Amino acid sequence: MDKIKSIDHQLRATWQAVAKMYNEQAIHHNSTMSTAFVLLNIDKQNGTPSTALGPLMGMEPTSLSRILKTMEDKGAISRKKNPDDGRSVIIKLTDYGKEMRRVSKGHVIKFNETIHEHVSEKDLEGFFKVTSTINKLIADKDIYENIKSKAV
Repeated sequence: MDKIKSIDHQLRATWQAVAKMYNEQAIHHNSTMSTAFVLLNIDKQNGTPSTALGPLMGMEPTSLSRILKTMEDKGAISRKKNPDDGRSVIIKLTDYGKEMRRVSKGHVIKFNETIHEHVSEKDLEGFFKVTSTINKLIADKDIYENIKSKAV
């Protein structure tokens, strides 16, 4: 199969380009795209339980722990005991973290506005339909199910 026509190749290449673009912006703020992603997923008013962040973002706990440690060292977040569950903590944004969240959100909005200026609403609807279908097929394990049964 020609890699240019391979769906997974196009998804991977596009995501790598998006990630590179966001990281190039984040470096100007002494940050990373991953840090910005975490900032955008923390409830800016009440904070977010640390146990909810990983699943919310699809991140592995070890990766998330490293990012949270760096964010805490930079003063972007603080950790408070969770009053509802003594075993976990609430990750809260500091004033600096809220400012960095605002900057990150601005970059995401700018990206989305630019795409909307260059891609028709119909094409975007198709894009979202396709990505939704791909995610559903993966979640439902419908892609390799038949291969396993044939191989057995």
